[in-house]
Amino acid sequence: MNKTITGNVLGVLSILTVIISVALFLILRGPNADAYPIIIIFSILSVIGIILAILSAILSKRYILLTTGLLGNGAVLVFTYFLLFAMGIGEA
Repeated sequence: MNKTITGNVLGVLSILTVIISVALFLILRGPNADAYPIIIIFSILSVIGIILAILSAILSKRYILLTTGLLGNGAVLVFTYFLLFAMGIGEA
């Protein structure tokens, strides 16, 4: 495969991590859900998505995939931070 196709695949995988995070949020929510494993899963998925978006921009020179991947995964990472912050406030 050439660099453009590889970059496009990485960009789509970056957007796929956002979709997986949203799906996991909808599946794993509830009053008895343990929040700390969910926070770890969201953090790992968003960091992987950000890395894939950056690699996509380097390889394919298509910045729409970079922008979409960074905004989506950045939003998941901010949401995860606020969830962790709320868990810290709830314990105090």
